[in-house]
Amino acid sequence: MSESHRQTPLWVAIAALLVAMSSYQCGAAIAERLFPAVGAQGATAFRLGLAATVLLLWRRPWRRWRRGAGWRVLWGYGLSMGAMNLVFYLALRTIPLGIAVALEFTGPLAIALFGSRRALDVAWVLLVVFGLALLLPLHRQDHALDPVGVAYALAAGLGWALYILFGQKAGAAYGNDAVTWGIAIGALLAVPAGVAHAGPALLTPSLLPLGLGVAVLSSVLPYSLEMIALTRLPARHFSVLLSLEPVIASLAGSAFLGERLGPLQWLAVAAIVVASAGTAYTARKPVTEPLPN
Repeated sequence: MSESHRQTPLWVAIAALLVAMSSYQCGAAIAERLFPAVGAQGATAFRLGLAATVLLLWRRPWRRWRRGAGWRVLWGYGLSMGAMNLVFYLALRTIPLGIAVALEFTGPLAIALFGSRRALDVAWVLLVVFGLALLLPLHRQDHALDPVGVAYALAAGLGWALYILFGQKAGAAYGNDAVTWGIAIGALLAVPAGVAHAGPALLTPSLLPLGLGVAVLSSVLPYSLEMIALTRLPARHFSVLLSLEPVIASLAGSAFLGERLGPLQWLAVAAIVVASAGTAYTARKPVTEPLPN
C-alpha cells in the first residue's frame, strides 16, 4: 500500500464510499431506461465500454505499467467487475432495483461475517441481516420475486465479493491505475455480450449521451472513489458500510423509477443505516487487520 493511501484520513475514505454508492445507484436507475433499446447486455456494454474509453484516454496508465506487480490479481479484479455488472443488469430486467441490490449484498455480507473478530462486529452484521429481511418482500405473496432475476442478483453478489477481495490487492499493487485497467478488462467481457445482443443499436446517436452518463455515474466516478476506500478500510468494515447500498438503491428506485417503499421497508432502511453508522464509528483505525500487500 502506498504512503499516500496510508495517510488518507478515515473519514475521507468513508465519505468517498458514500458518494460512490450514491453515484452508482443513480446511474443504475438511469441505465434501466436503456433496456428497451439495447437490453441489459447493451446497457452494460455502454457502461463499461465508454467508461474504459474515457479512463484510458484520460489517465493513459500504460505509461506507469509496473512489471511483475501481480497481473493475475488485476485480471481477477477486472473480470469480477465485468461479470458483476452484467448479471446485475440482467437481474434488473425482472426485479426492483432496491431488491436486486439487497440480494446482491449477500456477497459483501459474507465477507463482513467471515472477517468479524469481535462480538460488536457480528452485532452490526446481524442488524444488517434483519434490515435486508425486511427489505425483501418475502412475506408478501402478491409480490413474488422472479426466480431468474433472484439467481442473477445472487450471482452478482458473488461477483461483488470477488471484486472487493481482488480490488484491495489490485489497488495495493497498481494504485489508482487499477481502476482504469480493471474497467478495461471488464469491458472485454461486457462489450462482446452487448454487441451480440443489441448489434447496431449500440451505435444509435441518440443513445450515446445517455450511455456516457451511465458510464460516468456508474463506473468512472464510483469505482475511482471506491478504490480510495478499498485501500484504506479493512475488508470487513468496507463490506458492512456497503450495506447502505440497498438503501440508496431503494431511494433511487423510488425517485427515478417509481418503486415505492412500504413501512416495513422504511424500518429496514433505518436498521441498515444504524448498522452502517455503528460500523463506521467503531472502525476507527484498523489495527488488527492489515490490508493485503
